[in-house]
Amino acid sequence: MLTLEELRADAETGAVDTVIAAFTDMQGRLMGKRLDAEFFLHELEGGHGSEGCNYLLALEMEMDPVPGYAIASWERGYGDFGLIPDLATLRRIPWHEATVMVQCDVEWHDGTPVAPSPRQVLKAQVEKARALGYEPMFGSELEFFLFRESYEEAHAKHYHDLTPSVPYVLDYHVLASSYDEPFLREVRTSMKAAGMIVESSKGEAWAGQHEINFRFADALKAADDHVVYKTGIKEIAYQNDCSVTFMAKPHHEWVGSSCHIHSSLWQDGKAAFAGESETFKSYLAGQIACAADLAVFIAPTINSYKRFAAGSWAPTTLAWGYDNRTCGFRVVGKGSALRAETRIPGADANPYLAFSALLAAGLYGIEQKLELGPALEGNAYISDAERFPHAMREAIARLDQSTVARQLLGDEVIDHYLHYARTEQELFDKTVTGYERERMFERG
Repeated sequence: MLTLEELRADAETGAVDTVIAAFTDMQGRLMGKRLDAEFFLHELEGGHGSEGCNYLLALEMEMDPVPGYAIASWERGYGDFGLIPDLATLRRIPWHEATVMVQCDVEWHDGTPVAPSPRQVLKAQVEKARALGYEPMFGSELEFFLFRESYEEAHAKHYHDLTPSVPYVLDYHVLASSYDEPFLREVRTSMKAAGMIVESSKGEAWAGQHEINFRFADALKAADDHVVYKTGIKEIAYQNDCSVTFMAKPHHEWVGSSCHIHSSLWQDGKAAFAGESETFKSYLAGQIACAADLAVFIAPTINSYKRFAAGSWAPTTLAWGYDNRTCGFRVVGKGSALRAETRIPGADANPYLAFSALLAAGLYGIEQKLELGPALEGNAYISDAERFPHAMREAIARLDQSTVARQLLGDEVIDHYLHYARTEQELFDKTVTGYERERMFERG
């Protein structure tokens, strides 16, 4: 990471001339501005941040303003909110020349947080954990598909018939992943230079599918790193005339791309889960008890739910088990490394919201002293374990009816993301899909 003093020195020499001030929107995308480095430092010294239109937290994916949000509307004039730099996130962006990034908190003009802003949702849960004496630690494993086409070419083809970088399944395959190594190495080294601790990269379970992993960190830093990496790899792909996607299920005949989330709590500098403590058991019980009610925060798109299919490496149940990849919750590690891996989220998850939901649920389990049921042995796909919602419509109904979700995240956050989810469902319901045309154009 970069200190403010280092930024000042680099700005004076011209080594840095651009500061990206960014925050994450509901869809998990980085939004913000590129500021002249000297201007950024001058404004910082004067106690000023930047600003952005508050419609940025009231949009759908196509950037169309959506009516019905409490925090932003035509009736309210679509004013600004403040983007307040968190200087602990200051980092170099080596794939852009002379550029650094700082991630921002979103505040109203009176200094109060914009509660539905994803980073603020997570910060509220981290503060709650700390009030209980815990430091939440998280790590996310993102899978993606790599294609030979550039984004421009993929768009021109309507994202159909794209060419995977390797034409066959390359799970753990050293030879096949070597074909993509020039690109993968550039991503690994760039992310390391951007302040992330890189662990590994590997081929995954479908043609052209890969995964790059980073060391776990405190919950907020892990989410900050996640969104920088996800944006950065797309930018590096653009520079290399190829493309990547983090869709949960890019094609119905393929496996999906996951975002396995590992989480644990630390207390007084020690792992609170060690020895399968009561804290660990209640935390995991809370995640299992609340996951379905909080599905909108874990699986946020229509496409998210296409990934949940038996025998596909994506879970369909809320079962837990020891090192059992058929379960929604997989217990891995030993001693201080013991942790719960939540296998439910796809690569399209917004990390701030997914981390928030899982942390809130785990803390709920601890506070309520929930008991953890027995581990599942065998194939969870064919078990009688409770199912995770199978479609966005079901997830919306669960959240709408949940009193626990409101207790955990607050009415303002729940109402905001209920409206987001209903909008996603409504837009999809209006759309004629390729599935319909292929079945009905001639034969219907």
